[in-house]
Amino acid sequence: MNTMFRQPFGRLALVGVPNCGKTALFNALTGSRQRVGNYAGVTVEHKTGTAVTPGGHRFTVIDLPGTYSLRARSPDEEITRDVILGQQAEEARPDLLLAVADATNLRSAIRLVMEIKRTGQPMMLVLNMIDIARYRGIEIDFGRLAADLGMPVVSASAVRRGGMDRLWAALDQVAEGQAPAATENRWTVPGVADLRAAQREADALIARSVRHPPKPDTLTTRIDSVLLHPVAGLLILLALLFLMFQAVFSWAQPFMDLIETGFGLLGAGISDLLGPGLLQSFIVDGAIAGVGSVVVFLPQILVLFLFILLLEDLGYMARAAFLMDRIMGEAGLHGRAFIPLLSSFACAIPGIMATRVIDNRRDRLTTILVAPLMTCSARIPVYTLIIAAFIPERQVLGLFNLQGLVMFWLYAAGIVSALGASFVAKYVFWPNEPTPPFMLELPDYKLPRARSVLFDLMMRAKMFLRRAGTTIFTMSVLIWVLASFPAAPEGASEPAIYYSFAATIGRFIEPVLAPIGFNWQISVALVPGMAAREVAVAALGTVYAIEGAGESTQQVAQALAANWSLPTALSFLVWYIFAPQCMSTLAVIRRETGAAKWAWITFGYMLALAYVASFITYHLALVFLPSFG
Repeated sequence: MNTMFRQPFGRLALVGVPNCGKTALFNALTGSRQRVGNYAGVTVEHKTGTAVTPGGHRFTVIDLPGTYSLRARSPDEEITRDVILGQQAEEARPDLLLAVADATNLRSAIRLVMEIKRTGQPMMLVLNMIDIARYRGIEIDFGRLAADLGMPVVSASAVRRGGMDRLWAALDQVAEGQAPAATENRWTVPGVADLRAAQREADALIARSVRHPPKPDTLTTRIDSVLLHPVAGLLILLALLFLMFQAVFSWAQPFMDLIETGFGLLGAGISDLLGPGLLQSFIVDGAIAGVGSVVVFLPQILVLFLFILLLEDLGYMARAAFLMDRIMGEAGLHGRAFIPLLSSFACAIPGIMATRVIDNRRDRLTTILVAPLMTCSARIPVYTLIIAAFIPERQVLGLFNLQGLVMFWLYAAGIVSALGASFVAKYVFWPNEPTPPFMLELPDYKLPRARSVLFDLMMRAKMFLRRAGTTIFTMSVLIWVLASFPAAPEGASEPAIYYSFAATIGRFIEPVLAPIGFNWQISVALVPGMAAREVAVAALGTVYAIEGAGESTQQVAQALAANWSLPTALSFLVWYIFAPQCMSTLAVIRRETGAAKWAWITFGYMLALAYVASFITYHLALVFLPSFG
């Protein structure tokens, strides 16, 4: 291998097909010395970091988006192509490419490596997950593979102790002047025939260098025979989603109670310390009631993220996309849209950004338009507050939590509405474009790494708490100011908030929202709620705390039950299924599509859908639930 090195390098770029373990390798190389941003002008994630070898040499490492070819059919693949070819603005061409391949599945990876080699870039092939390959009895002739490819080949296991030793040693050699040589750039954009010919050549090369056991591991095949069954597979997927929403209520409740108790003790302590007055009201009713009413839902959001992360690490997400392809195709969506839409359960913003893996512009735009309809984690505080106030906590059939069942149907309504909206968009914007066929490589099943899952959960918790400490806190203070001034006049008979700016603004908006059952308090909450959906909970917490209902989430829920009718509560839930209550999402749609009109289209159709659906829900509830009117 040493004869294939030549000169020292400082910038490494990781490139590979999706699901090859590239991100795990990047984390193993850089540890905590990494940062995430976007490439200039596009919302494609840009992850860089610093690797320090055992010999003390430092490299800048760039994690390029996954790709199957440099012909670039989507925005993330264009970034990978431009960085490798040195055409990316403000991004210098890497000195060395580390082509990462899954040692258990080399077909697509070797064909990609052969294509990239034609660019003339100095390269090294890293066979990741080598421990799994050996466990399965796969034998790889490293010398033959290196000779046939004309580049160094090293093994690695990014998730095992000592699994990086050979790669670290190779990087030390690179730093000491023994680096792969660059060659002439002979790359041209490949056509379909070129790709087929390259795959045949890659298969022949693999046949010479890799030997599989006579009885290969069939665990993945046996599991897939059940999970990919057209009927049983869909039922299992539905059961997993159902379990996830049940767990959001059941598993998180003890931790929510603990957080709520903590905020309650904090508020009581400050109240005793300061005594009655404006400062006490600002801290207790404004900051603590506003922020605390949202932070209390952190356990539920983390439970949701835990399920999504586990399903991703297991390799089940690709199977779910395969199962949903036929259903989504009937609605005008590509099968690849499933993963961005499922990601939108956590947050619509990364879900919208994940659509860059869809190479067809029509399919990508359709997915972007409907992604905000998926029930994101920001809706959980809203749903939980209303469900806790109006839905009794009891078991159904001795197995299911009634509140969890309601939450499940709210999520189901979001899914159905997204499919319906995509069906309409298909015939409104692109009536004559057929949906392209769906091709997807299914990765092997792998046990999730506890450390990786916990790290990702901590990052999500930090993001949520940062949002609570900035946007939600700011909006809570704003609502407190509007709800506290001006003070009630001498001899006032109503609560002081009824004479405030908030009441004036709410009553001004109320006539527009009265047909769907909303009072002035709801009207006030919806305005700052445009910043982020969960701000509405903070706003309601602040308004009802100032009214004297108390600052805990349970007390706010009791205040809603006393002041709202059931038809109003149902109308409010339906509003939040559809309403565009998140300006950040609209901003990302604007940046991702490159046109403001798509953000305005999203805002307009979601607002109209929310109003019409809430109107129908409210008036049907008045007819069929008159005793709750």
